[in-house]
Amino acid sequence: MRRYPTISIGVVALMLVSTTASADPPDPLAEFYQQKVTWAQCSGKLAELECATLVAPLDYAKPAGDRISVVISRRKAGEQERRRGVLFTNPGGPGGSGLGMPLFLGKTEIAKVHDLIGFDPRGVGGSTALNCRAAPVIAAPDSRPGDADFPKWAAEAREAEEACQKSAGGIRQFVSTLNTARDMDVLRGALGEQKLNYLGYSYGTYLGAVYGTLFPAHLDRSVLDSAVHPEWVWREQFKAQAVAYRRDVEAWAAWAGERNEKFALGKTQGEVLGEVEKVAAKLLAEPIGDHTRTSFDGAVGVGARYRPLWADLATIVGKLKAGEKPAQTEGAKAAQLLAKTGLSELRSGVFDTVTCEADWPTDVETYYEDMRAFRERYPFGFGIVRAAPMTCTFRTFTPPEAPAKLARNGYPVGLVVQAEGDTQTQYASGPAMASRLGHNLITVVDEGKHGIYGGGNKCVDAKVDRYLVDGVLPGSLTECHGDGRPDVPKDGEPPKPAQAANLEQSIQTYLNGRGLSAIG
Repeated sequence: MRRYPTISIGVVALMLVSTTASADPPDPLAEFYQQKVTWAQCSGKLAELECATLVAPLDYAKPAGDRISVVISRRKAGEQERRRGVLFTNPGGPGGSGLGMPLFLGKTEIAKVHDLIGFDPRGVGGSTALNCRAAPVIAAPDSRPGDADFPKWAAEAREAEEACQKSAGGIRQFVSTLNTARDMDVLRGALGEQKLNYLGYSYGTYLGAVYGTLFPAHLDRSVLDSAVHPEWVWREQFKAQAVAYRRDVEAWAAWAGERNEKFALGKTQGEVLGEVEKVAAKLLAEPIGDHTRTSFDGAVGVGARYRPLWADLATIVGKLKAGEKPAQTEGAKAAQLLAKTGLSELRSGVFDTVTCEADWPTDVETYYEDMRAFRERYPFGFGIVRAAPMTCTFRTFTPPEAPAKLARNGYPVGLVVQAEGDTQTQYASGPAMASRLGHNLITVVDEGKHGIYGGGNKCVDAKVDRYLVDGVLPGSLTECHGDGRPDVPKDGEPPKPAQAANLEQSIQTYLNGRGLSAIG
């Protein structure tokens, strides 16, 4: 900081001393911000894009020390005469590769006016990777484990944490949201841009909020799609996932109860949920091939979150209720497809390191108490996993800094997009993030998707496009409707012609069209 001493005697000498002392010290990060970006065609499925590799400090507190590489991708604005800068993207995770994001967004309106930038965050994919050794499986998968099995879940989490620390201990404490945000700013500087625009999904919403907190002067327009709750980083966020699954199941059960003439599962929400529990008990006693109570609980959760699949889910439960045999297992096979979809959404990449940047309870009894409640109340969608001990329970490293306190001080009002039935970031997360940052909120009514923009919702796409392209904000509280529920009449209404459909094919067709979630 420049200092100006009081001038008394020896004016010339004092001025000389002041001039010397006030010289700005060299910026230790200048070489990173000023590095040259050399673009080349990306390989494989990303051949339509350009890729480049840059370097960043491993530890920003010691920029002269070890370095890491960060791989980025680019799709230039389709209409260069309208170009308004770069738009950074992140698909979530933590641990998701972002190199393909410009390809995913290539046909959107925003691709016409922005250079779309994707990147693999530190620890991920083509960047300096955080690779952890695999730990042995100790606990058998079970959506409703008994108390005697709880220590096995804890032992497996401890083993996984220790295995990761042994193979990645040198860089783990520096793989964090704060450092990834700093990497983003290095990338911005290297690209020669004064400001960046941002579109982040899921965990990427938190990353974008952290970036804006650290570098408000360098953030222009921002869209946070399927937001993380700013007060739930991280354990409460995961517990809330199970609660969201339960709410979706209850909404589906109420819908099915109004159509008992069609599905024969009961006339009320309670009666339908009772039939679900009877099927679960039947599968516990006698699984159908690989389809067990655990996979059934997972299937019910996933099927209930996606409204267009509600009739399919009711059909699955009906077939299993009727008593499918191993030689005739259409319902069981369709349920397995839903269950596998739920499992694939649980964890990936550097998840077990980034989520440890915040403190977790270290007393396993805290987790066991939650597990007892969750196996009874929230078994759907593998809800018990959200309450069980995780690697962060047994964290073997100390994060060098606390998580950021999110704030918006100096960058424009942005958008938060949140679906009512989202199970990965429960709906309450969206209003909370919008309130914290003073952003405008788009609620997607009666929708269970996670990651909305670019996934076929015309209302959301239009509002986000108008904001990112033209800078026009929608209302502070705005609604769009999600994918429609099945066109099945309520009891007492005229029946409609039955449409024969292969359950597995029907479900897979929908899942393939979910937008970002379908490629994650």
